[in-house]
Amino acid sequence: MFQNNEGVKSLIKKCLQVRPLIYFAIALLSPFLLVFIATIINYFVDNSPINISGLLTSKEFPQFNLLTFFIYNLIFFGLGEEVGWRGFALPRFQDKFNALTSSIILTIFWAVWHWPLFFYRPGYTSMDFAGIFGWTFSLLTGSILLTWLYNSSRASILICAVFFHSTIDIAFTADLADKNIVNYMGFLITVWGILTIIIFKPKNLATNEREKNTSP
Repeated sequence: MFQNNEGVKSLIKKCLQVRPLIYFAIALLSPFLLVFIATIINYFVDNSPINISGLLTSKEFPQFNLLTFFIYNLIFFGLGEEVGWRGFALPRFQDKFNALTSSIILTIFWAVWHWPLFFYRPGYTSMDFAGIFGWTFSLLTGSILLTWLYNSSRASILICAVFFHSTIDIAFTADLADKNIVNYMGFLITVWGILTIIIFKPKNLATNEREKNTSP
């Protein structure tokens, strides 16, 4: 019983951990920087006007303002998923495999988990083969970046939840994010993922040792 209580305390601590603050700041702000850069690229490549006011609204979720949409994503999708993916599965994969291989394996399970969305959710039901391939590749890139954040932050589930499930969702579903901007954002995230592998190396995807399972 004592060991179980210690495990619960450790999990809660990881769900509330915001340090190191640099990685929390990256998780919170980088998606908005990406969408801004994508908007600039869209302006120069496609001569599209820049209107960043659309970053704060979403036709897909008109009932939410920026804050409530962030909190909704953080609680129901962020912490709801990341407790399992990064909190439970990733450190166990990293017991046996390096960080990059663990990220790839986790992507397979993560993709299968989302398959039901292709039967009912708008945006998924209309995807063709190329769209599904791009979506799967984006999960892989996201998985690599989340592994980097998780290992670098010493296992902060909160930082992972803020990044991929809250601020990234806001950026990708914002009214300004038309097809071109979404594509440019996807390109930028892919480059980010590749640079992460090159700079931090596949073994740990971090400057420190990868996080492994410490549960009894």
